[in-house]
Amino acid sequence: MSWTEERIQTLKTMWEGGQTASQIAEALGGVSRNAVIGKAHRLGLQSRPSPVVPKEAEAKPEPKPEAKAPPVAAAPVREPVAAPPPPQPAAPAMPRASEPKPITITTDLSPRQPNENQPVLRSVGPGGFVRHAPGEQQPPIAPAPPRRLVPAKPSPEIAGKTTLLDLSDKVCKWPLGHPGEPDFHFCGEKVNPGFPYCVAHCGHAYQAQLPRRDRRAPPIPFGGPRMR
Repeated sequence: MSWTEERIQTLKTMWEGGQTASQIAEALGGVSRNAVIGKAHRLGLQSRPSPVVPKEAEAKPEPKPEAKAPPVAAAPVREPVAAPPPPQPAAPAMPRASEPKPITITTDLSPRQPNENQPVLRSVGPGGFVRHAPGEQQPPIAPAPPRRLVPAKPSPEIAGKTTLLDLSDKVCKWPLGHPGEPDFHFCGEKVNPGFPYCVAHCGHAYQAQLPRRDRRAPPIPFGGPRMR
């Protein structure tokens, strides 16, 4: 529905009369409340506060003023009198610094002798080696002077015979006698080339092996059974 001059005049009259937008929309008919508010705004009519009042803005009842007691005259307060400061003792006179005297340190570097009545503590090293105190260490023993080596004189039993010290690659090494006997010696003759013995002793050391058919068993000792 369009806004006519008559409807606009009715809107202005009811707006200025304090009617709400809902009442004006119901009187005009065919318009909503928002349309009435928008038209009033476009016409420049005076805006009105919202009828909805928030709960926080509701007027709270003012508290009743309490009856004030008659003022009591306060007793005069005396200001504390500061006590005089105690007299400070006079500072003792500082002695005059004298010149520093040289300090002489005497240290006895001689080894201390152990007390006989005091027990001696010893430490045992690995393998049961007992370590000595510094005062108990002795200077090392000087080595003995070198002695002149004199060849020993051979005994009369082996005089002129080949001994163990006389062996070489050129003499026969066939032993003669028992090692425990005093006349034990070696052959000493010229060796057979390529062998450690002479020609005579090579015949004893190296013998040709007989064929199996020609071999004979050794005699049976004491008549016992033959061992194969």
